[in-house]
Amino acid sequence: MTNERASDTTRENVKVLRFGLLRLHKTLLDLERRDYERARGKIGNSYEFLQLVLKDPWFDWLHRLSELIVQIDETLDTRESETPATEADATALIERAKTLLAPAETGTEFQKNYFLALQQSPDVVLLHSEIIRVLGR
Repeated sequence: MTNERASDTTRENVKVLRFGLLRLHKTLLDLERRDYERARGKIGNSYEFLQLVLKDPWFDWLHRLSELIVQIDETLDTRESETPATEADATALIERAKTLLAPAETGTEFQKNYFLALQQSPDVVLLHSEIIRVLGR
């Protein structure tokens, strides 16, 4: 890989990946909220939920996905005065997504929780398959 500017095709693939990751993130948040409320009681409002997502260990595993989405946003959002995303930058993001979204019974905290989410939710399975298709391009 060189430091050549990311091709339009690669940038489009990363944008599609980002959209899929956002949908997956929301679905996982909804699933975790449901489980949290079953275990600990109803969450009062959106502000309380946000605070839990940011600070409660229950939701900590989802931070890896949030961080990846932010990194994609930062890479795609280069201003004219900044260096544009390179093909290597885009490829690194795609590889990071592949690694993160590799469900495993034994693996990172994210991979283990993601494995469980795939067992519990058909919506997660469908989104996962869509994202894997994008990653295979």
